[in-house]
Amino acid sequence: MARIRSVEIKNFRGIKEFIWNPSPGINCLIGPGDSGKSTILEAIDFCLGARRNIAFTDADFYGLDVEKPITITVTLGELDEGLKNLDTYGMYVRGFDTATGVIEDEPEKDAETVLSLMLTVMGDLEPSWTLISDRAQAQGLTKNLNWGDRVRLAPTRIGAMADHHLGWRRGSVLNRVSDERADASAALAKAARDARSAFGNEAQNQLGETLGIVASTASELGIPIGDDIRAMLDAHSVSFSGGTISLHNADGIPLRGLGVGSTRLLIAGLQRKAAAKSTIILIDELEHGLEPHRLIRFIGSLGAKEARPPLQVLMTTHSPVALRELSGEQLFVVRSGSNGHEVLNVGSDSEVQSTVRLYPDAFLATAVVICEGASEVGLVRGLDQHRVSIGKVSIFAHGGALVDCGGGDSDRPFKRASAFRSLGYRVAVIRDDDKKPSQSAEEDFLADNGKLIAWRDGRAMEDELFLSLTDRGVGNLVMRAVDLHGEELINDHIKTASQNAKCFQEIETSSLFNGYTVADRMILAKASKTKRAGWFKSVSWMEDVARDIVGPDLPNCDAAFRDLVQAVFEWAPNASV
Repeated sequence: MARIRSVEIKNFRGIKEFIWNPSPGINCLIGPGDSGKSTILEAIDFCLGARRNIAFTDADFYGLDVEKPITITVTLGELDEGLKNLDTYGMYVRGFDTATGVIEDEPEKDAETVLSLMLTVMGDLEPSWTLISDRAQAQGLTKNLNWGDRVRLAPTRIGAMADHHLGWRRGSVLNRVSDERADASAALAKAARDARSAFGNEAQNQLGETLGIVASTASELGIPIGDDIRAMLDAHSVSFSGGTISLHNADGIPLRGLGVGSTRLLIAGLQRKAAAKSTIILIDELEHGLEPHRLIRFIGSLGAKEARPPLQVLMTTHSPVALRELSGEQLFVVRSGSNGHEVLNVGSDSEVQSTVRLYPDAFLATAVVICEGASEVGLVRGLDQHRVSIGKVSIFAHGGALVDCGGGDSDRPFKRASAFRSLGYRVAVIRDDDKKPSQSAEEDFLADNGKLIAWRDGRAMEDELFLSLTDRGVGNLVMRAVDLHGEELINDHIKTASQNAKCFQEIETSSLFNGYTVADRMILAKASKTKRAGWFKSVSWMEDVARDIVGPDLPNCDAAFRDLVQAVFEWAPNASV
C-alpha cells in the first residue's frame, strides 16, 4: 500500500517553507516545543485525509498573510495498480529518485512511479485538492483522486481522542481490518430498547472475523477486555448509521470506555492488522496516556524493531523513554530558521547513537550544557536553584539541559558536543583545566560556534571554589564536608594532601585569626579531590553546596570566577544574571 515519499509545506501556520522525505518506516519527530512538529502531522492529515471540506481561518496562514496561499503537497509512492492506472491517472504519474529524493515529471527508467496531491487554500479560506504534474498544468488539466482512492489512502490519526476507531464509523480502522460489513437495518427498525439484544446475535455472525482480530490483538498487547467481545448497537448513539455499531466487552460495556492509553495501544495494534489496506499512521504525542512499559509495547507494536517495517509511522514525542527505544535512523530533529523549517536525521553514527541512549532528555531541549563530570552538573543545578530563589529565571525554563560526561577522557565533552552540534543544538562545554583536551578538539568546537567555559590556570572546579570564595564561603565548604564525611576522614585527607604538614584543627584555628591563606586553600582544594573519596563528587552533594554556599557567596567572591559562573547562565536563551 502507498507510503509518503515527500512532504512540502508552504505558508501553513508557523511554517513558512518546509520540504522533507520521510523514511518508509518509523519517523519520530523530536525537538523543542513550538518547533512545528504537530503542524507537520496536521498538514499531512489535511492533505491526505478523506474529507470533503476543512474549516480554515486567517490564523492558519503563516504570519496571518492571507495573500500568500497555503500549499501542502504530499507525494505518494509504492502505489498499487489502481493508482498507477494510466487511463485514470496517466497525466499525473511522476518519477521519484529514491537515492536523491528528486521528483521528476517524466518518470525515468529506474525511478519509482509516484503521485503528488496538493491542498491549496487561498484568501477565501476554501480548500481545494488536486493532483499535480507539469504536463497536466501545461494542458490546463485538473483532477483530484477518486473518492474511493482518497478513502483508501487516508492515514489513520491517533490523537488524544481516538475512541471513534472502536466503532464502525467512517474512517475507522475496524473498516480496514477485514471486508466484513454488518447490515443493521432490520434491527434498527425496532425500538431502541429491543434493538440492542436483537442485533447482538446477527453482529456476532457478520463480524466474527473482525471481533476475533480485535480479541487476539488485545491479548497480544496485554489489554484486559476479555475473550468474549461483542458488536452491539451503541446505546449512546444518536443516529442510525454504521457508527451505531461499536465494540463492547463481554458485559456489554462499550470499549470506548477504555483508558486513553489502552485505546491508543489497541488502535495501533489493529492498524497493523490492517496494514495491507492502509499503511500510513499519524500519532501526535506518542507517550500520551501510556506508562513507560506500555509505551515500549506501543512502539514495538508499530514495528519499530523490525527490519521491514509494516507501517509508515509519522509521530511526535517528548518522552526520553521513546528516544531510548528508537534507533537514530528513526529519529528526526525539527528545526526552524529564518529560511524555513528543516528536518535532520539523528542517524546511526556510533557517537550520536550512544549519546541518545545516555542523554535522551537533552535531545528534547533547545540548549545543551555538557559538563565534564557530576560535580559540574551539581554546580549548575544548585546555582540555578539559588538564582530562582532570588527571582531569576531558571536555565531549564529556557530549554536548557545538562549532560554529565562522567569525567575521564578530557576530549569526551567535545565528542558529545559534536553529536549535538551536528543536529543544530546550541551547545556549551564546562571543563576542568587540570587535564587539558587536545588542541584540535577544542578549536573545532569553538569554530563550530560552541560556547566554552573553562576553569582558570590549570585548575579543577574544586580549586576554583577553594581559591575564589570568601573566607566565610570556604569555612562553610569545610563544615559541609565534615557533615557529609565526618571530621576524622576530612582530617586524614588534609594530612595526606599536605604531606602531614597540616591537619584539620590547625587550618581551622589559623583561619579564625588570619582567614584562610592561599597555601591552606590549596591544601583544602587538593584534599577535597581525594581520588574515589571526593568531598562533593556527586550531583546531589555539589547541588546542595552550590545552592546553599556558592550561590550566596558569589557577590563577594573573586570577580573572575564569578564571571565564569555567570557566563553559563548568560549563554542560555534569554537568561540573565
